[in-house]
Amino acid sequence: MVSKQAFLCSLGSVYLSLLFVFLLMDVYARPANNSALKEKGADKDENEILPRDHLNGVKMEMDGHLNKDFHQEVFLGKEMEEFDEDSEPRRNRKKLMAIFAKVDVNNDKRISAKEMQRWIMEKTEEHFQEAVKENKMHFRAVDPDGDGRVSWDEYKVKFLASKGHNEKEIAEKIKNNEELKIDEETLEVLDNLKDRWYQADNPPADLLLNEEEFLSFLHPEHSRGMLKFMVKEIVRDLDQDGDKKLVLSEFISLPVGTVENQQAQDIDDDWVKDRKKEFEEVIDANHDGIVTMDELEEYMDPMNEYNALNEAKQMIAVADENQNHHLEMEEILKYGEYFTGSKLMDYARNVHEEF
Repeated sequence: MVSKQAFLCSLGSVYLSLLFVFLLMDVYARPANNSALKEKGADKDENEILPRDHLNGVKMEMDGHLNKDFHQEVFLGKEMEEFDEDSEPRRNRKKLMAIFAKVDVNNDKRISAKEMQRWIMEKTEEHFQEAVKENKMHFRAVDPDGDGRVSWDEYKVKFLASKGHNEKEIAEKIKNNEELKIDEETLEVLDNLKDRWYQADNPPADLLLNEEEFLSFLHPEHSRGMLKFMVKEIVRDLDQDGDKKLVLSEFISLPVGTVENQQAQDIDDDWVKDRKKEFEEVIDANHDGIVTMDELEEYMDPMNEYNALNEAKQMIAVADENQNHHLEMEEILKYGEYFTGSKLMDYARNVHEEF
């Protein structure tokens, strides 16, 4: 006869086994965080050779969306990665205080618009230099023979290989002008990339990109000509009446194909509100209700000093509680999430002891 104690131990063992099974079922049943997987698990080769939709320090994405991280990018520069939601709040506050001291060039314990403008330009230049550094590595990935020039066909082979095609087979077919079996979506991407490739090819056009031209291909913000091309692409996607200008109703409409249904667009009130404010207060320079390509180009130019000054004034206005047109340490710490994208928790309790 089984003792009561043995029975209870056996029952507990069964319970733990069942609990473990259910936990496993729960883990495998949960929907994956696709955006996180896409970001972290994206193919390395593809990332090296594909132009990105997001450009650090540029106010608008390649697909026409506003850059939600712009404030943090031009305030933190390369230090942006150091501010993490999981970081210890006190450590983040100290980092922010150190940045404040760097921006405050004249050491008067407050930041002026001019000081913030200088800082924004400096951080933007940081992003530029980082892109140049990365481009050297990316260029080597598409220029294996090291001759310093890459043809469209060579790039096309590398691109299709990053999509899972056999590199040798693709190269042979392109060399022999044979038909490639490529799905429609990939063909459309290739057509868009080819247009951009031609635009990056400085005159006299030879359809061969050197390292500098390849930088313009991946980072259009580095070239005035490519910046113009980027603006044309955005206007083309948003312009509904074909006049090559944008009115407010066009600018607050999502580019075609970016939402699954009308309901998804209707409920995104914050998105519309943000774009309306940006259109009326920033992009439409002469406030005539129309944004021309020239206005959009000026707005998109990351090295425009006038834009940097306007951005500095806007950033100060967000946190300027005493309305003196400057930022004090207390203000920048209180609005730390705006400047860093990370919540500086326990602000009210800890800010006094920081000083």
